[in-house]
Parts: sequence; C-alpha cells; structure tokens
Amino acid sequence: MPGLNTSKSMSETISKRVDSLLLQMSLREKVGQMNQYNGFWDVTGPLPSEGESVKKYKDLKDGLVGSMLNVTGVPEVMRLQKIAVEESRLGIPLIIGYDVIHGFKTLSPIPLAESASWDVDMIRKSAEVAATEAAACGINWTFAPMVDVSRDPRWGRVMEGAGEDPFLGSKIAIARIRGFQGEELSSINTIAACAKHFAGSGFSEAGKEYNTTDISESLLHNVVFPPFKAAVKAGVKTFMNGFNELNGIPTTGNAFLQRTILKENWGFKGFVVSDWCSIGEMIPHGYAKDKSAASNSAIQAGSDMDMESYCYIDNLEKLVLSGKVDEALINDAVKRILTVKFELGLFDNPYKYCDITREKKVVGNKVITETVLEMAKKSIVLLKNEGHLLPLRKKGLNIAVIGALAKDKDSPLGSWRAKATENSAVSVLEGLSAYKGNNVTYAKGISLIKGSATFVSELEINTTDRSGIKEAVSIAKNKDIVLMVLGEHAFQTGEGRSRTSLDLPGLQQELLEEVYKVNKNIVLVLMNGRPLTINWADQQIPAILEVWHLGSQSGNAIAQVLYGDYNPSGKLPITFPKSVGQIPVYYNHKNTGRPTKPSNDLVFWSHYSDQDNTPLYPFGYGLSYTSFKYDQLKLSRDAFTKRESIKVSVRLTNTGNYKGTEVVQMYIRDIFASITRPVKELKGFQLVSLNPGMSKQIEFTIDEELISFYTANQKWEAETGDFELMIGGDSVKTVSILFSFID
Repeated sequence: MPGLNTSKSMSETISKRVDSLLLQMSLREKVGQMNQYNGFWDVTGPLPSEGESVKKYKDLKDGLVGSMLNVTGVPEVMRLQKIAVEESRLGIPLIIGYDVIHGFKTLSPIPLAESASWDVDMIRKSAEVAATEAAACGINWTFAPMVDVSRDPRWGRVMEGAGEDPFLGSKIAIARIRGFQGEELSSINTIAACAKHFAGSGFSEAGKEYNTTDISESLLHNVVFPPFKAAVKAGVKTFMNGFNELNGIPTTGNAFLQRTILKENWGFKGFVVSDWCSIGEMIPHGYAKDKSAASNSAIQAGSDMDMESYCYIDNLEKLVLSGKVDEALINDAVKRILTVKFELGLFDNPYKYCDITREKKVVGNKVITETVLEMAKKSIVLLKNEGHLLPLRKKGLNIAVIGALAKDKDSPLGSWRAKATENSAVSVLEGLSAYKGNNVTYAKGISLIKGSATFVSELEINTTDRSGIKEAVSIAKNKDIVLMVLGEHAFQTGEGRSRTSLDLPGLQQELLEEVYKVNKNIVLVLMNGRPLTINWADQQIPAILEVWHLGSQSGNAIAQVLYGDYNPSGKLPITFPKSVGQIPVYYNHKNTGRPTKPSNDLVFWSHYSDQDNTPLYPFGYGLSYTSFKYDQLKLSRDAFTKRESIKVSVRLTNTGNYKGTEVVQMYIRDIFASITRPVKELKGFQLVSLNPGMSKQIEFTIDEELISFYTANQKWEAETGDFELMIGGDSVKTVSILFSFID
C-alpha cells in the first residue's frame, strides 16, 4: 500500500517538525498560537495608532496570534502573513479562517437546500468549488460544515445544516469535508474544514438561539453524535464547540465532550476552536466567575484555540506559572494547531494562498458558475402539482409573476453569504427572461420588509402597506398562470434568527388569498431557509415548488425547473409541520405506549385535540414531473448473524411520461430492543434515473453495523431480534418486509 506508507511518512515528518518547533517556543509564544483575532484594521492602509487594534498589531508582531478570521482577499492576507512570518521571532504562519458556508464569492444553495438534493457527489463538488474560490482569495480554513442535527425549524440555523436525520447528516458531513479538504490538504485548491457545533446546538430549547439544551444519553449518542463521529472518520481537521450548554455544562468547558468523547474515544487528532467569545461567555452562563476561571475550564476541557475572547492570551500563561494548568495541556493544544498548519503546507510556503493572478482567474469562473447552477437545480423540491400544472408550456402563455421576492437579487443569496456581492444573484424574473415564448407581466404586490436589510440588523417586516395588492390582483385576473414568489427574506434565517411563527411573513398570505380569488391557476414558488407552515396553500394552491435560497444562480435554476428543462428530484431533509404547536415533529419518533386511537373512541392516547399528528410534508418527501412505482421487494434471506449480511432488492419503475430521478430510501425499524427505538430510521438511499417505462432492480446491503445503536449497555452494538425494513420514495409511502438478526 504505497499511498498509506507515503501518508504515514509525511505524518511522521510533520510530527518531528512540530516537536522541533515546540522546543524553540516560549510559554508565551505557545499561548499565542492558541489565540485567534478578528481582522482589526485596513491592512492596505496605515498601521493602527490607537485602541484595541494597537494591542492586536503588537501581538501579531510578537508571534502571539495563531490565527485570524474575517480577513479576505490576497493583498489583505499577504500583509498580515508577512508580519507574522517576517517580523515575529519564530516566523510561524497564520491560519486564515472564514465562514465559507455555501460558497465564497459565488454561492451555492444554503446547506439545508443542498441537503434536499440527497446527492452527496454533487454536494462534494459544491464544497470543492467553494474551497477553490476561497483558497484563491487567501482563505485556508472554513468554519463549516455545521453538522448539528435539528428537529426544530424555529431555530434559524436549520438553514446551515443537513436537517433532522443523523444518517443523511453523516453522509453529507463526509461529502462536504472531503470537498473542502480534497485528497491532499496541502493542495492549492483545498482548505481545512471544521465540524460544528460540538455538541447539541440544534436542540436548543424552544428553537431559540444560544438557549439551554438538555439531552438524554440515548439521544446524544444515537442522534446528535453520529454526524460528528463521521466527520472524524472523514479526516476533518478542526472542530468547533458551541454557545449552548449540555446538561448543565457549557460545551466550551465540557471535558466529557471534548476530551473523553472526541479526543480519547474517537481519536480526533485535529484541534478544537471555540465559537466566537464562547470561552468568555461561560461567565454569563454562571459557570465561571471570571476570564481566568473560564480559561482554566476551557483548556482543561480540551478547547485548543480561543476565538476573539482574549481569555487565553490574557490568562493562560499566568495559570500555568501558578500551577493551576499543566503545561502539557498547552503543548498538546499547540501541537494540534501547528500540525494543521504544516499539513496545509503553510510552513513550506506561507504565501501559497496569496497569488493575485490566481485570485482574478478563479473567482466566478465558468466551472464554479456551472457547478452552483447544477447544485441549485438539484436542491429544488416539488411539493404539489395538481392537474400537472407544471412544467409550464414554453409558448403561448400569459403569465403574471407576483411577489417582491421574484425581483429580489439579494435574498436568493441566503444567509451566511461570505463575500458575495450584494444583489448579485440571478432573480426569478431574470431567469424567466431567458424563455421568450410567453408573455410575462410582473407586479410586486407588497414589500416584504421595510427599508434595507443587512446581516447584522433586525428586519422590519411590512405588516401595514397593502398599496400594491390591488394592482397585483388586477394583473393576475385574466392570466393563464400566476407565479407567486413568496417566502422569507434571507436574513430571517441563520444565526440569531429564531422565529415563533412559521407562517408566510408579513402580508404575503393576504396577498396570496386575494390573488387566488380571481385566478386559481397559481404556482407558489417558496423561497425560504426553513420549513414553513403553509396549510392554506397546501389545501388551495394546485402547484407548490420549494426553492429555498439557492445562491448566485437561483433564478436560472428556478426557471429551468418551471419550464421542465430540469425535472425536480429533491426530497425534504426536514419535516414541514402543519403548525408550530406540533414542533418538534420528525419522522424517526418513538412509538409511545399509546400511539393510536382506541377502538372505543376514548381520548386517552397520544394526540392533540385540535390537530392530527401527521406533518404537512414528511421527511424524504418530494414529487417529480413523472411518477414511480415500487414493487417486488425481496430479501436474499430473512435472517443473518454477526459478520454476515443480507441483500434487499426492490424494483423501481418510471410509470410517467418524463425521464426522472428518484431518491430511493431505505428505512429500518428495530421492533424490540433494550431501549425503545424509533418507528423507523433512514439506513440507506440511492439516486436512480430512469426513462419513461423503464424499470431497475435496486439493491441494498444490511449488516451488523447498519443496525447497531447505543444500547442500554452504554455501547454501540447490534442486538438480536426482529426488524421491519421499508423502502419507498419518502418516509411514509413505503413497501415493507421483515427480517431477523440472530445469534
């Protein structure tokens, strides 16, 4: 195995170089490597002369900064790197971090939308082009992927993850990490990835950002941990802890998470960075009395780098000298940080990411643009299509396009848009303009927000100005088709953007109902960063297309799907509730002791008195312009033992009139176990493309590892017993068969 030997040799060489450098470092310089600062002055201008920037600049010259974030562009990065490398005593290069969440200058869909594609190969390509563009602009570390599982769409950061399922989330985590980091981290086109937020942020109480989390041991191991564990196996170079507490201890100071689970049990070799100021925030948590105590808790717990709280740089050296912190902990953290820098190739060439010619050549090039367009098309989910209203004819139609979001070139970029230029997305109207055969008339109807919107501002939603509704109704009245483009502004989702209502914001529902009164041939195009409660629309509107926030090529992707040049194949990675009162509502729930209504019509069973238990759209749901049939479900045998496996096959047939791609989903239920188990769990999926009338046998393998879970024995293992296997196009409509795992 020459490749393995080469990799081992490189690792050993790097280890020796790290040890050699560590011996030359003072305690102060070691602590400096654990210190990350935000960008602090216009590096193309004069040197800072006053305030906090002076301290940061001095620390940079003195070798007391290990990393910087939010510094972008070759000239800026080059200037900072020169100071670190050429003016500090040891010349240790900086690692430059940035939130490259779904692209850098050219944006792919938000991560939740990408997850709706279920296409891990395409998701990997999306991460690859994001890394290529970011690396060309001086970045070598991204704070992505976010692999938090979440069942609460009120939480704004659902847009940043892969949804509610740990199996799908694990596959997507692996794809994105491999896309960012490539085959060789030292490549010019790769950047270090960061799995976040370890762990439990997605389970914040009431879906409120930065809130308390309280998670059972079973939920933690069986639902929260799997994507993080998959990230370690995929070779992710860094982890980030979070703002939340976990069972009473802030994750930044949680030794169980960072030392016991991550570094000891899983063998993680990279380094852990705090979230922004999260070390210092252990003080308002009520866990640390001051920054010295917070620093002590964080380093003891395994937090290796301090992001912007000044705790480590101001306190760690004193803590070591006083005997409260063992210097061995400092050495371990610094070794981890230096190792990643060596692996990135920064010691061999600190300026490898600083080529202005390459920056100009790479940013927004044809390959990147084509990739984000393809990713956008794959991310769209068809929720409803009564009477085959879609796809639209390309000639002879009079179409009304209504909604402020139809003309919006900014919201499609989504939240966490890195360095994308404001208003740079292709709008829906611009995408439709490529099709010349129909007559298109636009009316805004209403404004979604008042004034302008920025990433850091609170949006003021329009709830009073109805002045444009009359015009919209008039325009829609005699049209063949009405495209209503409604949803959320991009900055209604993301970090710090939790919502208590998931209805269409502002006056959009009123606009939709008024237009419906005069024309029922409506295609609702939903542009949003989370599931919405659209019960009225589901009952009344014949066609609904979930387009999320699709990034730079949004309008082109939407137009191609509307006109049938691309047949939608997306499936929901997160459940759409009927009401906020149902939340959390998710497919892999427990059965409970009273799951169904008694035959004598008593009320004493698990339900609501004013709403049924079913969601509006279940996990895995998504339609196509064609249709698919599942039959001939078969097992190679009905039982297997340890170190054995069985095959399951099902026939998939395209029974419609269009070529289409189906996401074939396999679910398994462990019927009886040492702890109660979900009613079903995703355990496999395949994307299958078929021409009309064609059939294909789809095969999955089931083995011991696939049915393992964290049992009452407090370990990951498979238990013997009976299982139900289900295969279908979503988590509800399936065909099923039984099998057993035996001694």
